[in-house]
Amino acid sequence: MKQLIVTADDFGAAMAVNEAVEQSHYDGILTCASLMVAGDAAEDAIARAKSMPRLGTGLHLVLVDGRPILSPDRVPDLVGPDGRFRTNMVRAGMNFFFRPSIQRQLEAEIDAQFAAFAAAGLSLDHVNAHKHFHLHPTVSSLILKIGQRYGMRAARAPIEPKATLARIEAVRGIDIAQPWAKLMRSRFRRAGLAVPDQVFGISWSGALGKDRLRGLIAQLPRGLTEIYMHPATSAYPGGAAGYAYADELEALTDPLARDAITREGISLGRFADFAGFPAP
Repeated sequence: MKQLIVTADDFGAAMAVNEAVEQSHYDGILTCASLMVAGDAAEDAIARAKSMPRLGTGLHLVLVDGRPILSPDRVPDLVGPDGRFRTNMVRAGMNFFFRPSIQRQLEAEIDAQFAAFAAAGLSLDHVNAHKHFHLHPTVSSLILKIGQRYGMRAARAPIEPKATLARIEAVRGIDIAQPWAKLMRSRFRRAGLAVPDQVFGISWSGALGKDRLRGLIAQLPRGLTEIYMHPATSAYPGGAAGYAYADELEALTDPLARDAITREGISLGRFADFAGFPAP
């Protein structure tokens, strides 16, 4: 059986993202969205999510390139002078691993983001992290420790089969994070979480247009697959440079993509639909 989850990341980052999520859900194949609870347009995203009961809304945990839920004086070692998270992931990752005082700040911030999601009154469909920072062992440990207190039952492990991509177009490079992602998937599954067998959107992040999306649907492996994308109606302040946001929105609302899903006999849904836990 082929099962497919289609997720939009960065929900709540900007109105342009929120508008695209709503359009992609109602007029396209989008089944899930991952919410930045401290995003500039988080309140609007929450209101829209409540109006879309069939959208699986999850937590997009932000620990880099964003601002914290907690005040900067509560997490001084996580943020720079501007009050936003530091952008050097290597240095931040080393601090997370080796410095207990920073680990305590990190734990407090992760807890605060889960709490903010819960306070919004949304059902937690899934959890992932901005720029896959949950691959860091300290972060993944804290997600497991904290998340299950808030009803976390599904998560993303960014494992992307290069062989599938190569059947669509030539790809270069080696994903050095794959071993860590597979370890994390095993760890999360042992903890009882639902985790997709494979995830697409890594190599083509911000550039997953109509042809590539149709190709992925045609070449979809068996098992549970997540395709994550970054749709927006336009570029927006704080967004990633060079991302083809409008192209990804166009791909998600492409009638031929939905036709291909039907033709291939693919079951389309949310994490909750495939993990067997209750959802609204």
